[in-house]
Amino acid sequence: MTAKNETLRQHLAAVKAGERVFENAFQGIIRMILEPGFEKVVVNGKTTYDFNIFRTGRKHTIGMYDEINSFVSFVKDAAEGGSSKEMAFVLVGEPGNGKTFFVEFLCGKYRNFLQGKNRKYSFRFLNMDRLGNYGRIREIDSETYEDPMILAMNLFEDPDESRRFIAEQGFSEAELDTLYRNYRPLGASTGYILNEIRDYLDNDVDKILESIAIMPVPMSESLGTLTGKYPAKDKITSSAVDLLGEESIQRLLHLSDTNNPYRFDLRRGALARVAGGGVHFSDEIFKNKKDLVQVYLGVIQNRAIEIDGYKWPIDSMIIATSNNSEFNRFLAEKEEAPIVDRCRICYVSHNTNYRMQEGLTGYAIGSDSKTTLTREVLHQDPNLNYAASVGVVLTRLPRSEKLTPIETMKLAAGEVAGEKSIKALAEVIDTLGQEPDITKRFGQRGLGHRSLGRSIQILKESSETNEGRCMVAYDVFRSLERVVLDYVVEPNERAKYLEDLKTGKQLYRERIMTEMFNAYMDEPFAIKKDVQNYVNMIIGIDAENLGPDRMWKYKDPQTGELKALKIDERYVKSVEERIGLKTEEQRASFRTSIRKIYGQKISVDPSYDFMDNLELVKAVTDVRLKSDIAGAGSLIGALANRTNEENQKLYDRMIVTMLGKLGYCRTCAQKTIEYFCTQEDES
Repeated sequence: MTAKNETLRQHLAAVKAGERVFENAFQGIIRMILEPGFEKVVVNGKTTYDFNIFRTGRKHTIGMYDEINSFVSFVKDAAEGGSSKEMAFVLVGEPGNGKTFFVEFLCGKYRNFLQGKNRKYSFRFLNMDRLGNYGRIREIDSETYEDPMILAMNLFEDPDESRRFIAEQGFSEAELDTLYRNYRPLGASTGYILNEIRDYLDNDVDKILESIAIMPVPMSESLGTLTGKYPAKDKITSSAVDLLGEESIQRLLHLSDTNNPYRFDLRRGALARVAGGGVHFSDEIFKNKKDLVQVYLGVIQNRAIEIDGYKWPIDSMIIATSNNSEFNRFLAEKEEAPIVDRCRICYVSHNTNYRMQEGLTGYAIGSDSKTTLTREVLHQDPNLNYAASVGVVLTRLPRSEKLTPIETMKLAAGEVAGEKSIKALAEVIDTLGQEPDITKRFGQRGLGHRSLGRSIQILKESSETNEGRCMVAYDVFRSLERVVLDYVVEPNERAKYLEDLKTGKQLYRERIMTEMFNAYMDEPFAIKKDVQNYVNMIIGIDAENLGPDRMWKYKDPQTGELKALKIDERYVKSVEERIGLKTEEQRASFRTSIRKIYGQKISVDPSYDFMDNLELVKAVTDVRLKSDIAGAGSLIGALANRTNEENQKLYDRMIVTMLGKLGYCRTCAQKTIEYFCTQEDES
C-alpha cells in the first residue's frame, strides 16, 4: 500500500523505476495471460494453443481451447491498437456450457494479477472546501479511477507543457512516446475541478501538486471495482443509471455551481467502477431492454460514459455472455444490427472430450466427502465419473454418416477408433461448421453442466443410493434419463439423447467386463498387461532373433529394462478372431495398424498402454473371460449360480479383491457383479 498523500512526482518516479506500470486494460490482461506461458496441443485434428493461466487453480477451466484462443487473439489485437479495442467480446452458447464460469475465472485471475507492481492507482483532490463553491466537500476522488499518468498528461492546459513536466521526471523521448499511446483526456468532472484548482492557485505547479494525492484503487470484489458484473434485470427495474450513474441530490446540496459536472455520481453505475483498467462483465447482455443495449453500443464504440453531453473516457475491457435463443431473437430484430456489429461473437460449444469431461464431472459431483440423509458416509462407485462423463458427452455429439457415435467420441478425445482417422472427425466438424444454424454445429447441442449437476442430485436423493450408502455408476444413467424426460422439450432431441444414453450403457458394460476380469485375476491392471502382451507379441512375431522356443527379448519403453516374452500364436489368433479378423490379409492389416500406432504413440508418450483401443481391449477381455476361465462353465455362470461351494468361494474372493484393490464398497461390488451376470446392454 502507498503512504497517505503520496505525490504525483513520487508516482511518476515509481513508474520510471519499473516499480509500477502504466498500461491499458487490454495490455494488462494479455501480459497476465502470456507471462505464465503456453503449449501447443492438437484438438480435433488441428494444432492450437493451451494457455497455462487457464489451467491453474483448484477449480479451473477445462477444455474450451477454441474459445480461449479466440479470446486471447481478441485481447492481443486490442492491446496492439487493432480494431478489437472498439469492440466487446461476447460468448454465445447453450446454457450450462461454462460461459459465465470462464468470465468469472478470468476476473478472479485478473484481480490476483493486480498486486505488487501491477497495482492500479488513481488520485484525489485535497482541501476542496477552500475553493468556496464545494460546500463541505473536502476531498474528491477521480470518479472513473483515472490513472495518475493520465492526470500528468493533462496537468496543464498546454499539452506540450504537460509533456515537458513528465520528461523532467526522467522519461526519455522514446518512453514518452510509449506512454502517450495510451493518452486520453481527463473526465468531465476531473478536468473541471483541475481547472478550478489551477485558477485558484494561479497555475503554481508545486501548489497544484500539493492539492493532489495518489491512492491505490480499492481491490474489493464486492465493491465491483476493477472487475464488475452487470446481470440483465427485468424490463421495469433496469435503467441506464445502473450502468452510467445519475445526478446526485446530495452533491447538489453542496455545489454552488450547478454547471459543475461533479454533480453527477458516476460510481452509482457499474461502468465507472471498472473504468480504470478493469473488466466489465455483462451477463446475458441481449436480455436487457433496447435502450440499455443502446447505452452499451455507445460505451463499446466510444469507450466513454456520456451524460447530458459530458464525457468521461474509460479504459476497460467489455466481455459479455448470451444464450443462443436470446441472441437469435436479437438478431431477428434487424434494427439492432449496429450493436452486433460492435461485438466479436464467439460461439461456445459444450465439452466433447470425455476424458476432460471427467474433470468437469468431478466438479458436478463435488470434492467434499458425501453423506446420506442419516449422516452415514456415502461411497462413490469407481466407475461413476466415467459413466456420467460418457453419458453426457455422447448427447453432445451430432449424428454423422461417416462416424458412429462411439468413433466420434473416441476421436474427439484423441484416442484410437479402429480404422477411422482424426481426419474423418475434422471433416465432419468442418462440414457442420458450414451450417447457418449454430445449434447444428459440432458440440453445440447436448446435456450441459447444469443437467449433469441435476442428474447427480437425483442420484443422491434416491432411496436406493441412501439405503445402499453408495452412488452406483449404473444408476446415473437412470438419473440422466429422468433429466432428459423432464427438461428436454424438443421431441427429436429427447429421442436422440435417450438413444445416446443406451450407447453409454454399452460402453459402461464393456468397462465392467474389464473390471470383472481384473477382479477375477486379483490384479488391478490384469487386462492392461494382457493387452500389452498382445501388442508385444505381434511386434516380436516376425523377429529374426526368435528361437524355436518362441522366446523374444525386447526393451520395455517404460522402464528401459530388457524383458523376455514367449510368443503364443494361439492367443494372438484368438484375440484377432474376437475382433472379427478371419483372413490372413485382415490380420496382417490389423497388426500393421497396431504397429503403426505403437511407433507413433510410444515415441511421444512411453507410458501409452492401448487401453483407449476399445476394440482390442474388448477382444482381449472376451478371450480371457470366455475361454481361459470357461472350464466347466463361464465366469458369468459361476457368479450367477452360487449353489456350490466353489462358486461361492470365487464370488467371495472377487468381492474381497473389489473392496481391497479396486475401490468398490460392498453395495457397488455386489450390484456390479449382478449387472455383469445379466445380458443387459450387450453391444
